[in-house]
Amino acid sequence: MIGLVLAAGAGRRLRPYTDTLPKALVPVDGEKTVLDLTLANFAEIGLTEVAVVVGYRKEAVYARKAEFEAKYGVTLTLIDNDKAEEWNNAYSLWCAREVLKRGVILANGDTVHPVSVEKTLLAARGEGQKIILALDTVKQLADEEMKVITEDGKGVRRITKLMDPATATGEYIGVTLIEPEAAEELADALKATFERDPDLYYEDGYQELVNRGFTIDVAPIGEVTWVEIDNHDDLAKGREIACQY
Repeated sequence: MIGLVLAAGAGRRLRPYTDTLPKALVPVDGEKTVLDLTLANFAEIGLTEVAVVVGYRKEAVYARKAEFEAKYGVTLTLIDNDKAEEWNNAYSLWCAREVLKRGVILANGDTVHPVSVEKTLLAARGEGQKIILALDTVKQLADEEMKVITEDGKGVRRITKLMDPATATGEYIGVTLIEPEAAEELADALKATFERDPDLYYEDGYQELVNRGFTIDVAPIGEVTWVEIDNHDDLAKGREIACQY
């Protein structure tokens, strides 16, 4: 199993930082970035190989590749997303379809979270699950969150931002464990998703899988402080909590 980070997004709501940097390289703790924090988490759980999907301002990631490898003791493979500024991240994850065959822990490049999330996912393995989503069942939800409805014994039934928050089981935080056995079916679902609408999220690919009868499981992360950094308010929160990890 290896690490996988989606770091191709432009993050336009974080300008002027993202005028010259991809969102994953915006500093959140001194000079540390979200990518730093994620690589540190991966290293702590023993992953030595990480693939990073890059696109917008990818040259900034290429320029720091050797630094990241030396600092975290990992080997980085950078995967170019040629449509990062045109299409949404269903295509971005599909770009890593060959990597999925090795089994991955996937982390969004804008999620500040502690290593306990990765440890929770690893602890949830072993009962035939093929895809396990890290789920926050504690946070009070609003319209913007990627919400999930689960059903006992059947796993995820719906995953979308477009639902009444009161009906949701919790929020998907942007970290997933994907076993090798799920790779081909997931890649096919992602392809169907972005071919239907290139502006869709990879979570819409997860919904496509569920609609096809595939079981996607969840692992509640408990009382964990984390944030998805979309705008300057999120960045301020990220900077408050990143120093704790």
